[in-house]
Amino acid sequence: MYRKTTLPNGLRVLTETMSSVRSASIGIWADVGSSLETPQTRGISHLVEHMLFKGTQRRSAREIAEAMDGVGGNLNAFTDKETTCYYAKVIDTHVPLALDVLSDMFLHSTFDAGELAKEQKVVLEEIKMYEDSPDELIHDLFLQTMWRGSHLGDPTIGFVDTVTALTPNDLRAHMARHYAPNSVVVSAAGNVDHDRFVELVAEYFADFRGTSDAFTPDRPIATPATLIRQKESEQAYVVVGSRGLSARDDRRFALSVLDTLLGGGMSSRLFQEIREKRGLVYTVYSFQAAYREAGLFGVYAGTSAENVQACIDVVAEQLGALRAMPVADAELRLAKEHIKGSLTLALESTSSRMIRLGRNEFTLGREMTPEEIEARVDEVSAEQITELAQELFAPEQLGLCILGPVDAGAIAWNRDAA
Repeated sequence: MYRKTTLPNGLRVLTETMSSVRSASIGIWADVGSSLETPQTRGISHLVEHMLFKGTQRRSAREIAEAMDGVGGNLNAFTDKETTCYYAKVIDTHVPLALDVLSDMFLHSTFDAGELAKEQKVVLEEIKMYEDSPDELIHDLFLQTMWRGSHLGDPTIGFVDTVTALTPNDLRAHMARHYAPNSVVVSAAGNVDHDRFVELVAEYFADFRGTSDAFTPDRPIATPATLIRQKESEQAYVVVGSRGLSARDDRRFALSVLDTLLGGGMSSRLFQEIREKRGLVYTVYSFQAAYREAGLFGVYAGTSAENVQACIDVVAEQLGALRAMPVADAELRLAKEHIKGSLTLALESTSSRMIRLGRNEFTLGREMTPEEIEARVDEVSAEQITELAQELFAPEQLGLCILGPVDAGAIAWNRDAA
C-alpha cells in the first residue's frame, strides 16, 4: 500500500495505507542534521527543531500545544546526525488539523528573540541532563573517540558555547539554506488516503519554494583509541567497539544478524555469558550506529567498577570467537527469526512505518518492503558472518571507552587478546 508522489515544486509525499487502524502518523522531514553543521554552529539543527514549537504568525506556543492536546494527539520532533523530523500522531479524522499545525510550524515560525533566549536555557538543561545520564553519555563519547574531529562524531545537541552564541538570524539562515522542497519529504502511515493526503500537502505547502544544496554525507575514518573518563557514579559504563558498516552497505543484513546473535536479546552470546553465567551486569547489548556513508559497531555494558576488567575480557573473548569459529546453523536460524519477528511487531505501529518511509527515502532513495528485508536476512550465511567478524573485529580495529569511578592504571586493554 506504499505510494509516492512528487509535487510540482519538488516536494515528495509518501504514504503507506493501513486500513485496519484508526490512527495516522504524519512526519515532515528535512534532509539536515548535525553532520551538516560547522563546528561553530554545532547544535543549530536541534535548536531550530525546538524553536519551531515556540510560535508562528498564526499560533502561539500554547495554541500549538492545545491544538494537538485538544484532539488527543501527540506532537513531537527529533533531530539526528543526518535528518530532522517533525511529526504528529492523531485519529484519522484529524489528519487535516495535524498537517495544518505541522506545516504552520515548519513554514511560518517567528523565531522570537525572547523565546529563543528561553529555549537556549532549555537546551542547556538538556545538555546537563545528558551529562547526568552516563549510560547515554558513554555512547556520545564512543562516537567522539572513534570519529575524532568529524561532524558525525560531535553530539547532535551541541555544546554550551555554540548553542548560546546562536541568534534568530542564524536559525533563519540555517532554515533558508537547508529547508527547501528538494530536501523535504512528507510521510504518512495509517488510515490515510494517498490522493486526499497529497491534495492537503499541496494546499498547505503551496507557497513553499527554493532549492537547497545537495546533502553531502560525512565520511569519517574510524580511529580506534582508548578513553577512560572519571565520573562519580554507582556503576562504570563500558563500550568496546569498531568500525561498522554504512546504512547503504549491502552487507548490512549480515551485520544485523551478527549484531543479533552477539548481543541482540536474552539468548544472545553476550547476555548469556556476561549476565546469566557470570552475573556481572544488569544490561549488556551490542549496537550499530549506521549512517549514509559510515558506521560504527559497539558493545555496551554497565557494571560495578570492580567488574569492568572481567566484562572487557569476556567481550574480547566473544569477538574473537566470532572471528575464529563459524556460527552454528541453529544459532543462525534463531537470530534471523528474531530479526524478522521484531520487524513484524514494529510494523504494527503507524509511527514506525512513517519513520521507515522517511529514512528509506533519504538513505536509499526508495521504499524497502518488509518482504525484501526478510528475504535479504534469510540469505545471510555463516560464512558471511565470519568474514564480517574477521574484518570488523580485527584487534587493530577495536576501541575502548569507559566512564565511571575507574582507575585507568588498573585496566588492561590488550587488543591482541581479542
